[in-house]
Amino acid sequence: MRILPQALKGLRRDWRSGELRLIASAIVIAVASLSTVNFFTDRVRQATEIQATELLAADLVLLSSSPIEQGIISRALEQNLISTGTTSFRSMVVVGEQFQMAEVKAVENGYPIRGNLRTSDSLFGVEELAKDIPGPGEVWPDARLLQILGVAIGDTIKLGQTQLTVRKILSYEPDRGGDIFNIAPRLLINAADVETSGLILPGSRVQYRLLLGGRPSAISEFRNQIGDNDTLQVQGIRDARPELKTALERAEQFLGLAVLVSIALAGLAVAMSAQRYSSRHFDTCAIMRCMGAEQTSISRLFLVQLLLLSVIASLSGIAIGYLAQEGLSSLMNGLTNATLPAPSLFPVLIGMLAGVMTVLGFAMPQILRLRDVSPLRVIRRDLTPLPATSLVSYGAAVLTLVLLTPWQSGSIKLTIYTFLGLGLTALLLLGFSKLLIHSLNKLRSHTGISWRYGLANVARRADLSLAQILGIGLGITIMLLLTLIRTDLLESWRNQLPEGTPNYFLINIQPDEVAEVKAFLSQKTDLSSEIYPMIRGRLLAINEHEVKREGYQDQRAQRLVSREFNLSFAQTMQADNNLISGQWWSADEEGNQFSVEEGIAETLGIKINDILRYSVGGLEVSARVSNLREVDWDSFKVNFFVISNPHVLTEYPATYITSFFLASENKRVLSELSSVSRALPCLISRHY
Repeated sequence: MRILPQALKGLRRDWRSGELRLIASAIVIAVASLSTVNFFTDRVRQATEIQATELLAADLVLLSSSPIEQGIISRALEQNLISTGTTSFRSMVVVGEQFQMAEVKAVENGYPIRGNLRTSDSLFGVEELAKDIPGPGEVWPDARLLQILGVAIGDTIKLGQTQLTVRKILSYEPDRGGDIFNIAPRLLINAADVETSGLILPGSRVQYRLLLGGRPSAISEFRNQIGDNDTLQVQGIRDARPELKTALERAEQFLGLAVLVSIALAGLAVAMSAQRYSSRHFDTCAIMRCMGAEQTSISRLFLVQLLLLSVIASLSGIAIGYLAQEGLSSLMNGLTNATLPAPSLFPVLIGMLAGVMTVLGFAMPQILRLRDVSPLRVIRRDLTPLPATSLVSYGAAVLTLVLLTPWQSGSIKLTIYTFLGLGLTALLLLGFSKLLIHSLNKLRSHTGISWRYGLANVARRADLSLAQILGIGLGITIMLLLTLIRTDLLESWRNQLPEGTPNYFLINIQPDEVAEVKAFLSQKTDLSSEIYPMIRGRLLAINEHEVKREGYQDQRAQRLVSREFNLSFAQTMQADNNLISGQWWSADEEGNQFSVEEGIAETLGIKINDILRYSVGGLEVSARVSNLREVDWDSFKVNFFVISNPHVLTEYPATYITSFFLASENKRVLSELSSVSRALPCLISRHY
């Protein structure tokens, strides 16, 4: 505390000299860059997690093929968690003589916990937030089912053994947003009507969900309590949309590495300024030593001074970063359908820590020289303390970057690769720089007087010149690299797509519509691919070894085995697929055979001649893996992980899917499709 006033006074005095202003400017730029990225990604992450709860309709969901045990529900209530449940199954809906398969969801009071149901009172009418759920004896069909059955509000439909009255049209359910491939239209009913329908019998294929909401700490504690359970699948907000999480992590890594460039350059500016700053204070420290100041007191004085400077500069950088990310957020207006939440305080902490670490790591080796100034320097100006060794100076700088890099890259492997690349680039720059300085030194005698003094100054301060060239060279190299990688990836991706690459997918085509839809698309569009059947199935076993989520370490494998696959069947292999191993089946072969995409085969440990057992529509089907295929997923053509020979899956309920190219000036064709297909087609535009 006694040193603080003196440090403040010295800080104000030294500010006029210039070195501290350069150090402060470097820290402000570095922290502003870091804070901008951290503030923005923090807000996006929070928004993603908020939307993830809506995709689940809860904070935590337990899924099971059998009713959730009452003990688990009681344990959730003991944790003061909000709970409700849903029961989902497929069944036939009857109106007069017309039958239609529907995906029935029976909901309890309190559904949904997160998000809202939206309904309308007429087909494609104005949406309203639903304040309740269907009452007993009522049903809310979606628009697609309403069109297929040709019913209206107030009409009656038959579901199993019960008659239900259509009260509203269901337009949105929060926990159905991530499932675009649905085998049938939706029907929302009250849970009280499930028993009277008589549709759930022993052996019926049903999915039970327990939806939970509450404080994050209570949710986490409850999740830890239930632990691993073979009969339950647990989904939290971080499991709801793993692809969004992956995309965000990759964006953070890319931006984080770019930020590290600014931190490294700022550190170099700090180190160079600190060297001049310490040299200018040799005389001051010598006088202080003559007046009885101890070495530790001198070190503390300048350390406190630098800490004050770094805190002030970091706070300024954080403020600039906050304003910059507000600008980024404003640019996103209209691109997102939700407002980004306010950032947390975590980016502030990271910015402060990064600013202080950068100053200490790059400046302290030079500042510590001041404690070694001899009192005799007052009468002998040639007595200067020995400079910090290269090992100390470079070691402190590298250690600072090593400590900061994992925060930004999120990957130890990426950190190692980054430093190896930076190290190799630095060695090349140093080698060429020394060669250049040596060559320039020989040119002095052949130039004019001003050039001669300039070149002599470069050669005389070779170390300083090398540091400047290294900093500028590394900065320009990495910025060009990041720019070229981004541009080259996008351009190469666009250029590898041939003319006429499909830009639309048409899904949920009903079996009796296939011929008519194919004829329509052949006439109206450049249909280059076939219409393929799609059957939903869950992988049960590989060679009679039951497939379980906990049996795999890889997160992708865990996700794959915990969800249903989109299966298909075909007599011939698609033209854009390549056979990697095994043989494709012939028309006269009778055995059950599967063709598996090589990537998923590697992920799940599937090999040629393995026996795969799937559950399809409540029935089990097994087949031998006869071949592995290579699939070009970037072609935007329809492809499947698993395909069977025709007779294996022909009898199972299927919808059909295709992809096609549609020029922008022919978009009116999309509206004409409704006259061809009884179902409401789902079209997903893929722009490139």
